[in-house]
Amino acid sequence: MKTSSWPTGRRLPLLGGMLAAILPLSVAPSLTLKDAYQGQFYVGVAINRTIATDTPVKADNVDRTQAQVDRDIALVKRQFNQISPENDLKWALIQPRPGADGYDFAPADAYVDFGLRNHLFIVGHTLVWHNQTPDWVFAGSSPPPPGSQPANIYAGPRATRAELLQRMRDHIFTVVGRYRGKVQVWDVVNEAVANDGPDLLRQSLWLQIIGPDFIARAFQYAHEADPAAILRYNDYGLENAPKRRKFIALVKSLLAAHVPVMAIGSQTHVSVSAPSFAEEDQALTELEQLGLPIHITELDVNAAQTGQHRVGADVATNGSITQGGLVANASQRLADQYASLLRAFRRHQRVKVVTWWGVNDGVSWRAKGSPLLFDGADQAKPAFDAVIAEARR
Repeated sequence: MKTSSWPTGRRLPLLGGMLAAILPLSVAPSLTLKDAYQGQFYVGVAINRTIATDTPVKADNVDRTQAQVDRDIALVKRQFNQISPENDLKWALIQPRPGADGYDFAPADAYVDFGLRNHLFIVGHTLVWHNQTPDWVFAGSSPPPPGSQPANIYAGPRATRAELLQRMRDHIFTVVGRYRGKVQVWDVVNEAVANDGPDLLRQSLWLQIIGPDFIARAFQYAHEADPAAILRYNDYGLENAPKRRKFIALVKSLLAAHVPVMAIGSQTHVSVSAPSFAEEDQALTELEQLGLPIHITELDVNAAQTGQHRVGADVATNGSITQGGLVANASQRLADQYASLLRAFRRHQRVKVVTWWGVNDGVSWRAKGSPLLFDGADQAKPAFDAVIAEARR
């Protein structure tokens, strides 16, 4: 575990931050996010392929000209000191086909190279997930158990436990091994906790085929592939007490079994209505009891009318919670909620990383909800000013 690179205390920011703290806002130097929170936590952002490769794109959810991409890149370099990949390290993107010849490393290589060139703290996202995993990973000759329900779109004959464990191991050793010493943090397992009901774990094909130890095995393989990497378990909806209790129970069980979980990730896809400061503060207080660094991994705040009082990250429901237009006074409410969240993050010294899930509203997966600090033209919104002001309190 790389401890030397972590912020270790609530040190005062450097000169720019100190001047900002004592000068009136109208004459204070222009602070960046990374400068404002220096000494407290890394300030990160998820980047897409257009930024990593410096190329325009026109697709279903992203439409950026070269001029827009250039501005996006400049914004990343100016404001942030940590990056996560939105998609290009997910299994379906990096290994769409089986075998050693089934990898497509070019986009992921570009992402890592972007981070190295710009001296950014690099996160790898994600190794094992129930989503965006190709069908071939789970395919085999074993029929599903009688009465079992398909855990995702794949419903054919399944791999055996031994086959799936071997595929997991090969994938993790190949991907983590390729970026050993370059990617400092890995989301090893993503979103394995069940959202509702009494079950601790989501009924994924990983669980159904391998069993509950699939999580421990994934962490074991990742640690063997890069013993120096920081390994984290990542999930969403931890603002909700029932989900949080399950999350804590899972991580405690893994730690008790000496599984190398080194940090915990709280995605924090929230809304302008919830959580309150007290709710977020309580969530972080309970998570701190695990004794691990806390990473806010996928921060955004939905201002769409249909997305209020719902926290989560299910891709299937994303469209339905960004409809109906924005709430009344959306800009001010977005600023107020971000100020509240950052106030809570700053209150907890175990929060070591805060990562926004997207550079601006124009590339956000929840673009219709106006969820980020910058608009589609990379112009700072009042929410940005609120986040900077919170650092100066």
